[in-house]
Amino acid sequence: MQKFKLNGRIWIEGEKRFMGIGRMELLEHIQRTGSISQAAKAMQMSYKRAWELVNSMNSQASKPLVITQTGGEKGGGAVVSEEGEKYLAFYKELHKRFAEFMRSESEHIPF
Repeated sequence: MQKFKLNGRIWIEGEKRFMGIGRMELLEHIQRTGSISQAAKAMQMSYKRAWELVNSMNSQASKPLVITQTGGEKGGGAVVSEEGEKYLAFYKELHKRFAEFMRSESEHIPF
């Protein structure tokens, strides 16, 4: 007999989707690489799509979550701001609690 479990995802939304697992992963890749372009490559996503997601988060938050720098001696780059770090930490903890909720509730499936 097959054992069933609950599955789902959790998003933070305003008028539009603000934060979800994909955006969290994008921010984590930006932290590691210092680049939206490199983060997009790591996620097998187009740069355009990654930029759209960053722009969406930045425009919805009270302060930018990602700060970009163009050109210069070492080229451009991107960093997750202090505000972005706060949102990222909050969402990671929320996601962890949600996963635990889904695991716990799965134990009550009667079939």
